[in-house]
Amino acid sequence: MAKVTSVIDIGSNSARMAIFRKTSRFGFHLIHEIKSKVRISEGCYENGGMLQEIPMQRALSAIKEFLDIAKSYKTTKIFCVATSAVRDAPNAKEFLARVKKECALSIKVIDGQKEAFYGGVACANLLHKKNGITIDIGGGSTECAFIQDGKITDLISLNVGTIRIKELFFDKRNDIEGAKAYIQNELAKIPKHYHHDSVFGIGGTIRAVAKMLIKHTQYPLNRIHGYEFNPKEHKKLFDKITTSPLHKLQSLPIPQDRLDTITSGVLIFASFLEHLGAKEVITSGVGVREGVFLADLLRNQHYQFPSGFNPSVASLQERFSLQKKYSNALKSLTLELFDTLAPSHKCGEKLRYLLGIAAYLSPIGTILNFYQTNLHGAYILLNGLEYGFSHADRELIALLIEYSDKKIPKLAPILESHMPPLPQIQWLSFILGLAQCLLKARNTRSKITLECEHIGENTHLYIRSTHSLYLAREYLPRLQKPTSKLFIEMG
Repeated sequence: MAKVTSVIDIGSNSARMAIFRKTSRFGFHLIHEIKSKVRISEGCYENGGMLQEIPMQRALSAIKEFLDIAKSYKTTKIFCVATSAVRDAPNAKEFLARVKKECALSIKVIDGQKEAFYGGVACANLLHKKNGITIDIGGGSTECAFIQDGKITDLISLNVGTIRIKELFFDKRNDIEGAKAYIQNELAKIPKHYHHDSVFGIGGTIRAVAKMLIKHTQYPLNRIHGYEFNPKEHKKLFDKITTSPLHKLQSLPIPQDRLDTITSGVLIFASFLEHLGAKEVITSGVGVREGVFLADLLRNQHYQFPSGFNPSVASLQERFSLQKKYSNALKSLTLELFDTLAPSHKCGEKLRYLLGIAAYLSPIGTILNFYQTNLHGAYILLNGLEYGFSHADRELIALLIEYSDKKIPKLAPILESHMPPLPQIQWLSFILGLAQCLLKARNTRSKITLECEHIGENTHLYIRSTHSLYLAREYLPRLQKPTSKLFIEMG
């Protein structure tokens, strides 16, 4: 596969391009993204679906500059797809021919099922949960993919989108009841088995809603991908958006380019959530573009990453030139300490997995500056572990690394509700710090043996090594022990 791949998505509202660079067979990262509000569907729903001249010109101008940008990144493979507005347009062939002539680019017009599939592939591989239903709200249509155990089991596409509803019911009159009836008529086409507690939200409308909620709740991690919320807790806000005039919407933290479609978008979103029985929404920062890229990357893998593989971990490892031998040794020793001390810390398998990730990637901060390595590493991983980890997972990994040699401060209440108990976090952080301490000399050839003994309420950990532990013994008192009842003897 190409080292650098560009994917252009011509939606009814916006045209977007994402550029991905591979770092290994399946590892990759996003290196550029750009969008243009071409709104190619403008005026088409009032004119029998016909694409209008000015919107087509906007699309052509954006595509030309997209291609210049892709070329500057030395792109060797380009995909371009078009969705609802173009596939429904009677004059679509005219537009495609103009793009081919003026831009030397072939556009693949995808049907609703394929659009739903691409959104499903992106969410199934790049979100931290593997069961749920996607809702991808576009300008002309909304797609859903049913995902079970990371596999797509069903797909649907409905002709209800933000621009379509806006032009049909809000541009010339404020017919909210008519809009609701139209949406309900489309929802009636959804098969009865489409019911799930978890919904994966895709598209600009849902991202705009997530940004509002993050600001409104003073959520500490300003990241859209993986953000979770309970829709019932925000019903009043949704109702306010769908019933307020434009001048009142301007007082809300809504992106300017979404102001004229947010009413129709939230109305669609709220209707789908109620129909599907959703109890939680996980916001997706990925969608059709990532799905197109992954469908090509994973075409020989049944559109799934190999078991246990995480693209963010693989990409960070390659981009930051981790010394794999040392990282593997540190992870191995950390997990051995975890298992040896299990009766004392009582942490489960999920925390063991996250501790292993933290240990393996903990040296990453040295690439920025050796001094304050832990602080730099925590920042890099909090922001770099984009795919396959929840926000709580990322926060925990960052905490373990930043405070591996010190006491963890009291967590903010909004974080505390999503995290393990603080004593458990302190145990995990100490275990990582102890492993780093034991490998101070970076001698990965030394044989370290561990033995644990419980005497009354006290835990005695005996550490033996085939090589000197002089530096480790000197450094050990600096570590913040999780309990005064833990005693360590090195020999």
